[in-house]
Amino acid sequence: MINDSFHYQAGSLWGDGVALDTIAEAVGTPAYVYSATRLLNNVHRLQTAFAPLSPDIHYSIKANGNLALLRLLKDAGLGMDAVSAGEIYRAQQAGVDPAHIVYAGVGKTRTEIAYALAAGVGWFNVESHAELQLLNTLAGETGQTAQVALRLNPGIQAQTHHHIATGHFGAKFGMTPDIIQDILAHRADYAHLHIAGLHIHIGSQLGDVRETVEAVRAAQALAAPYADMRTLNIGGGFPVHYTASDEYPPPEAFATALVPALDGWQLMIEPGRSIVADAGMLLVSVLYIKEQGGQRFVISDGSMTELIRPALYDAIHPVIPVRVSDQAANHEAKPAIVVGPVCESSDVLHRGALLPPLVAGDRLAVMVAGAYGMVMASNYNMRPRPPEVLVEGDTWRVIRRRETWQDVLQFEM
Repeated sequence: MINDSFHYQAGSLWGDGVALDTIAEAVGTPAYVYSATRLLNNVHRLQTAFAPLSPDIHYSIKANGNLALLRLLKDAGLGMDAVSAGEIYRAQQAGVDPAHIVYAGVGKTRTEIAYALAAGVGWFNVESHAELQLLNTLAGETGQTAQVALRLNPGIQAQTHHHIATGHFGAKFGMTPDIIQDILAHRADYAHLHIAGLHIHIGSQLGDVRETVEAVRAAQALAAPYADMRTLNIGGGFPVHYTASDEYPPPEAFATALVPALDGWQLMIEPGRSIVADAGMLLVSVLYIKEQGGQRFVISDGSMTELIRPALYDAIHPVIPVRVSDQAANHEAKPAIVVGPVCESSDVLHRGALLPPLVAGDRLAVMVAGAYGMVMASNYNMRPRPPEVLVEGDTWRVIRRRETWQDVLQFEM
């Protein structure tokens, strides 16, 4: 979708103060392009919405872990939410103080927990009783006291895609209320842990604020008997609009409902998608056009190896032309199936993009692709991963170069 940062100017698509054609001509396609302005505006929006609670905001690295973006977010006052030891390491390389890192994840290994303890991460979001016991043992062996939030699975089926719903009992995440209740009743058994809060995250692209409030109330009920348990981490999940027809509550709606409910509590949030999704897009070029079976196929050099979300989630990312010759071109827009060159029928970027007449060499922009794009990219079909570019006002720079065939093969040589 078009926003203040990605906009048409004189018939050409720009990212803030830079024409996207300029970037494409310099680095080629496919290529990811991010707007620093949009990224930081999204941060400011969340900070403002939840300001009455003075929240600790930890950006979810799994949404997009580019070091340049992490540095921008760190400088904007955000901590980091990591779901692996590798992400902890990445955050450290971006200059993040480990005390401002939350370590989450349902399957932490002994080695990863030991690494996180040695690094001095601020919080562990613990997802099972066995993990809690292991963390207590490892912390004791190193003479440390780890700060813990217990992840509650409240048994709430969030109204979202089933692959990203995490708060129901059929999901692998968190612990049921009875297990957490038992742990809290026996906190003294964990001499090397400071169990100081609860964590809930019922899914991504949350469409109903009431479900989040219900989960918060469930967590508060468990913590109520313990006066020192007044930290609540509600995860992320704030939705973004991928298309103009999407109907999702804005972050302000979550804040309006949660601020009164959390009076007297220390709030932690872990947004990812809502910060970076619409701050990024994927530039691709048209290779061929063909009519087949009564449909127009636009074959591009961008594929599921760069952006797997349409294949994995049936996600819809708007695809728009980088150049529009005149207003008439928009009136001539007709449906097209935008596909890539990967040898899979699922290699489709958009099944019904409304596009003007195109020819080989024209460029397209796949929008709202800043989250779960590059981080999920692969080398399938021996395709080098694309470069990433950051636009800062009227300047731009490459923040990750395009891979080469040698890069892909380096660990096999």
